[in-house]
Amino acid sequence: MKFIVDAQLPRRLAREMTALGADAIHTLDLPAQNLTADSEIRRIAAAEQRVVVTKDSDFVDSFLMHGEPAKMLFITTGNIPNDQLVHLLKTNWQSILQMLGQGDYVELGRTSLVLHM
Repeated sequence: MKFIVDAQLPRRLAREMTALGADAIHTLDLPAQNLTADSEIRRIAAAEQRVVVTKDSDFVDSFLMHGEPAKMLFITTGNIPNDQLVHLLKTNWQSILQMLGQGDYVELGRTSLVLHM
């Protein structure tokens, strides 16, 4: 599965996803880096069939109103240390992949993992 990690999340998250076997890039890997517009992130996600990984509720609004991005992992942990975020990702990785195989919008919180249908 392919992912694109948005600017407000650490590049380390993309690296950890890659270590777990995914094809993951971060906005820092793009020409405009963390200044990449949401519309460009959605365009790249569509063109390369990537799941957008974000904390930005603008992507939720776009998903609900326009179906863009096509797939999304929405991180709702609030501000937590990167080590804790990476631990949450690793702990829930197989379930995240399974849910993204079943649906298009998965939400990862500190104590929950939800597939929105």
